[in-house]
Amino acid sequence: MKIFAFEYVTGGGMAGEPLPPALTGEADMMVRALITDLLEITGVRVLCSRDPRLPAIPGTEPIVPGDGESVASLFARGVSQADAVWPTAPETGGVLADLAETVLGHAKILLGCSPAAVRVAASKRATAAVLAGSGIPVVPTFGPGDALPPLSGRWVIKPDDGAGSDGVRRVQDWREAAEALNHGEPGTVAQPWVAGAAGSLSLLCSKEDALLLAANRQIVRMEDERPRLQGLDVNAIPDTDGALAALGRRVARAIPGLWGYVGVDVVLADTGVTVLEVNPRLTTSYCGLRPVMGINVARMELDLLAAAAPGGPSDRRTATHHLALGAMAHD
Repeated sequence: MKIFAFEYVTGGGMAGEPLPPALTGEADMMVRALITDLLEITGVRVLCSRDPRLPAIPGTEPIVPGDGESVASLFARGVSQADAVWPTAPETGGVLADLAETVLGHAKILLGCSPAAVRVAASKRATAAVLAGSGIPVVPTFGPGDALPPLSGRWVIKPDDGAGSDGVRRVQDWREAAEALNHGEPGTVAQPWVAGAAGSLSLLCSKEDALLLAANRQIVRMEDERPRLQGLDVNAIPDTDGALAALGRRVARAIPGLWGYVGVDVVLADTGVTVLEVNPRLTTSYCGLRPVMGINVARMELDLLAAAAPGGPSDRRTATHHLALGAMAHD
């Protein structure tokens, strides 16, 4: 099987634009971790698109964008040469959903979430509505025209379809949030600030089921009221009572079409766990799973093509793996 591994930032999605060092470094770390896993699988060949400013990844068949070639053209060219496609891209602007639709339009195997699931997860407002409708604790999310409840404490303003911490800022109260929501940037949502420890779940999803691979601690610092993800401790949060694994399964049931590796951002407080958002793609935490768990997650994902439900090693080892990140992150 020839698999086209496409990572947007390093794979030509930013051709003609400067490559931000921190974001590029994290993206390159992700795609290299994925390709390392894929190349260990017997019978798999890897096709990988690369920005011409970056070196090719050993062991892969490279695709380089031509002068003036659009991302859509480059991606379609890779899809046409592959049997299966593993796309990693921001949800912003419908990019990831459009890539998934291109794969299915070429009748190739999509190693990722369905376009419909991506579109739900890409919208924080839609995600909150779907999860709340399934009884899952999720941060309330409000859009322009919504009446904000006069809750005490700070609020957060962010793009509805933003990725990571890009465009996120904290404001003093619900009045300031309402002003920003109705007179600020279009496509903005407001959420009450949820106090607690930041974390994420690394899930393997299929057929409205999920296996918890690891629960990760996020190291977040506030800079001028803007949260910045500085690092990750992969597998640092124990799930002794199985509550986090059960939460992952509930999220998978609530958003049909989540498939393969999925990240879920959460806040952990004494009163329980609240879901912030769902990332229907690889996240930076993927890079720590091999050192921690000793497993090949890409192999597990390919096994899903024939399996009735996600399976694999269920013992969550006590080791952790720290990933130091720049100012922006994919988690």
